Amino acid sequence: MSKNVIVTGGTRGIGAACTEIFVKNGYNVYAIYNKDEKSAIELSNRLGCKIYKADVSNRDEIRKVISEIIKDAGRIDVLVNNAGIAGQKLFIDLEDAEWDNMINTNLTGVYNVTKEVLKNMISNHSGSVVNVSSIWGQCGASCEVHYSASKAGIIGLTKALAKEVALSGIRVNCVAPGMIETQMNSAFSEEDVREICEEIPMERMGTPKECAELIYFIASEKASYITGQIIGINGGWEV
Repeated sequence: MSKNVIVTGGTRGIGAACTEIFVKNGYNVYAIYNKDEKSAIELSNRLGCKIYKADVSNRDEIRKVISEIIKDAGRIDVLVNNAGIAGQKLFIDLEDAEWDNMINTNLTGVYNVTKEVLKNMISNHSGSVVNVSSIWGQCGASCEVHYSASKAGIIGLTKALAKEVALSGIRVNCVAPGMIETQMNSAFSEEDVREICEEIPMERMGTPKECAELIYFIASEKASYITGQIIGINGGWEV
């Protein structure tokens, strides 16, 4: 019987790569997107995944969408919390709304989705949750305090929740990507990218596919004794 996976932010970047690898491995994929409907439709047509529009920071929207997905799927085997936003700004110049938007999307979004999906996993006494944090959640980044804080929160949530639900047959892990070739990092100039890559021992950016392959492994039964872990994928940038 096919397994079911929900991927938030599942139609672009790392999320789209996750959707693709899970589809190729026989999963029914339910991809949640927020704004880029064109990319979502194109991905759905290409891979056959099901797409749902929802803002992960909006509790009511998430309740409704997860309810629809569970009604269709019956059970959720894997949840990939990938949806997120980024931003660069001096801490002193941050507007309250910018802080709130970052925390509500990146951290509260994980809370909103996981809380709804976990009810189904607990009733089935089985499930795997993989959260996507960031290298900056591990070590912090200048001019990205709000982003770093939101991603660090995901790490704390992962470690605590893993202990809480282990006896319910559920694993919770986290990946922390470094510099990855995604639209989120497209604002960097070629010179910026070159300088960053000079700091990375492997001297290159990672790819969404490399992240997706790690996420798929962690979610799979091959990683059945792995829970509560924060796994970096950054070319040796932070060890």
